[in-house]
Amino acid sequence: MSGKSARPHRQVRSYVLREGRLTPGQQRAFDTLWPRWGVDFTEHTIDPAVAFGNTHPVYVEIGFGNGESLAEMAREHPGCNYLGIEVHRPGVGHLLIKLEESGCENVRVIRHDAVDVVRRMLPDACADGIYLFFPDPWHKKRHHKRRILAPGFVTDLARIVKPGGFFHAATDWQDYAEHMLAVLSASPAFTNRAGEGRFAPRPDTRPMTKFERRGQRLGHGVWDLIFNRRG
Repeated sequence: MSGKSARPHRQVRSYVLREGRLTPGQQRAFDTLWPRWGVDFTEHTIDPAVAFGNTHPVYVEIGFGNGESLAEMAREHPGCNYLGIEVHRPGVGHLLIKLEESGCENVRVIRHDAVDVVRRMLPDACADGIYLFFPDPWHKKRHHKRRILAPGFVTDLARIVKPGGFFHAATDWQDYAEHMLAVLSASPAFTNRAGEGRFAPRPDTRPMTKFERRGQRLGHGVWDLIFNRRG
């Protein structure tokens, strides 16, 4: 037996941190607004009712980017709670500024890897719905292992979604859409709301982003997938 110790397993990340410096406004948001809306990462399970101060339905957005969609959903549905997870500091800072402008109190933000958050922080059947809008497609074949929607993560998502709840993903990469459709369809925990092997029509509940509007003008497609958690 070799005397060398085995290397610890390193988790493949679905992101690469390539963020620039924060703007003065984003830095101010972190300094002054984080205590109001931020939740620090912890290895222990949190209680959403304590984090939000109520027992309203909880919806989780994974990788919210600059937070525009999350802020819009929160404004339109004040009776629901929204937990946003994002690793990039500029996007988090931007969302904090938007929340300050709107005065929304039904949002909490975690700045950490979503896989860790789902596996370590969120309790069983805590979410009424989960959103994954326009994740990094990692379109090169050698990078496909970085795609966040892998079978193991789908199992993690199924654990935190209430029976009857949903998982809603959207992408503008057809190859990734087909990959997600296959992975979700293979899960015994979820059923396709649109029917077997079908993509869902874009629901009005998903805010239209500037990026998506630009893509539509250029003729780009967008694929939605909505899967319900089996009871």
